[in-house]
Amino acid sequence: MSDETGTGKTSDTSAVWQNHIPVEGTPDGFTVRTTYPNNPDGVEVMLERWQAGSSEPPHSHPGDDMTIVVEGKMIIQFYQSQGDNIIAEGKPLVLTKGDVGYIAANRIHDATYVNECKLVYVHDRAFGFIDAGSS
Repeated sequence: MSDETGTGKTSDTSAVWQNHIPVEGTPDGFTVRTTYPNNPDGVEVMLERWQAGSSEPPHSHPGDDMTIVVEGKMIIQFYQSQGDNIIAEGKPLVLTKGDVGYIAANRIHDATYVNECKLVYVHDRAFGFIDAGSS
């Protein structure tokens, strides 16, 4: 799969899609990755709702994540850490209904929810939110 969002992560490279196992009694070719904490190699899955105009400050997560936009429009800005400051990196990424975005573990980013958003959010292993502070 190509990197359609420009984030450097795809369904082929994101840890979100690793550690799948077959399930006894299901058809050949079917695998699943169960959820954390019952499975320490699992994922955390969240159905998120964000109000229009809300936002998240610059932050990172300890594992890769995948966001599927069910409804709405969101904008993600990536940052680089330079000493005690964080500096915007590249153009903002815009995700709308039907888009899938991948973000690598520890990649600093923010998010602004232009319209009311409904998202499916998948995080590799235990979820964490690490505030990056402000520049």
